[in-house]
Amino acid sequence: MGRGPFHGAGRTYRRAMTRSPSSPGFWRSPLRGPWFTSVLGVVLLAGITLLFVTGLLSYAAYNPDLSPVNDKTPDKGVLGFYLFAWPTDPHWLYRLDQGVHVTLGITLIPVLLAKLWSVVPKLFALPPARSLAHALERVSLLLLVGGGLFEFVTGVLNIQLDYVFPGSFYPLHFYGAWVFFAAFAAHAVLKTPAALRNLRRPREEEVKEVKEVEEGDLVSPRPDPPTVSRRGALWFTGGGSLLLLATTAGQNFDGPLRRTALLAPHGGADPGSGPNGFQINKTAAYAGIDPAETDDDAWRLVVTGRTGTVRLSRAQLARLPLHSAALPIACVEGWSTGDQWWRGVRLRDLAALVGHDGDPPDVFVESLQRHGAFRRAALRANQVADPRSLLALYVNGEKLSPDHGRPARIIVPAAPGVLNTKWVARLTFGDL
Repeated sequence: MGRGPFHGAGRTYRRAMTRSPSSPGFWRSPLRGPWFTSVLGVVLLAGITLLFVTGLLSYAAYNPDLSPVNDKTPDKGVLGFYLFAWPTDPHWLYRLDQGVHVTLGITLIPVLLAKLWSVVPKLFALPPARSLAHALERVSLLLLVGGGLFEFVTGVLNIQLDYVFPGSFYPLHFYGAWVFFAAFAAHAVLKTPAALRNLRRPREEEVKEVKEVEEGDLVSPRPDPPTVSRRGALWFTGGGSLLLLATTAGQNFDGPLRRTALLAPHGGADPGSGPNGFQINKTAAYAGIDPAETDDDAWRLVVTGRTGTVRLSRAQLARLPLHSAALPIACVEGWSTGDQWWRGVRLRDLAALVGHDGDPPDVFVESLQRHGAFRRAALRANQVADPRSLLALYVNGEKLSPDHGRPARIIVPAAPGVLNTKWVARLTFGDL
């Protein structure tokens, strides 16, 4: 009996289907499979959870519910339920938190890309939903992929000071993080039990795993010949992460290690050498500081509080009791300095000059800076009261350089760098 008239058409249809991303035969890599995907998923489960927690803590460090000038996400609503008064101990808290957040985020990039590659067949699988549970999984997967790419891309662009995205980074990254993590949590609940089972069982032969293809899994029914093992692929991914770690982590250290941070946030101009030779983010020229305004004869600090206003020259400030504190500068972009020796007038002593003896209140700080975010900032009462919180006049035994805030700057333990306002012009003490 001869072949039917539709035999050739059927063969053409099957060939077309293997060329369609929705067909299992389209994806030929022998590396894809439940075990490979599960290993990457478990790594991301731990890494992204830590990334999300450190990100939330970084946002809390700004004390956004203290004053509108500190809050870059004013419509956060219930998403700010966890906020608390940011502490001043330990003094390296923000340095650790943001260093972990940025360094871990960069280090996880190869793992994220490998995980997305391993599950890409599922993004094209048909039918779109076979059941309610499957539909929820597909929706969570789409939000997970889109949210993950958005968070990692905007985060990398921000730490490299490359603001090509529309709008402010703060609300984009904050709201994006909640969408991404909600999808991530839903996906983890659905998939973690299966991932753990895949890790516990011995690696199955390809012929057995192929049976799972009909259930929408990842193993190709016609895999290409392998050129590397799955464990080899994991070593390659891990090597990429270790390389990014090695070329990023040095941003958190002074000395020779900082020179290894080739891919780290660049943190502004070369700080030079000497007592003021440590990391700079925002230079005086960038901030539009007029040198005539910061001259010792022209500059005056305006301090306002319960009993009125006083104006103090730099010479008058230098005659007040001066105190020292060893504190780092830690920036949201991820870099930080070691402890620098700052010397100046305690904030709580300045509060006492305008009638706030005993427990000092909050303070509103204004800079000579003409433009840009955080030219004004608010500090909580607990930050003002800390004896290490200073209006610094000197660093490492020398007057502040213009780029480090001359004639005076704020330095507060455990606070983000942008709240350590430079080129201070006015302090207003009172409840905010």
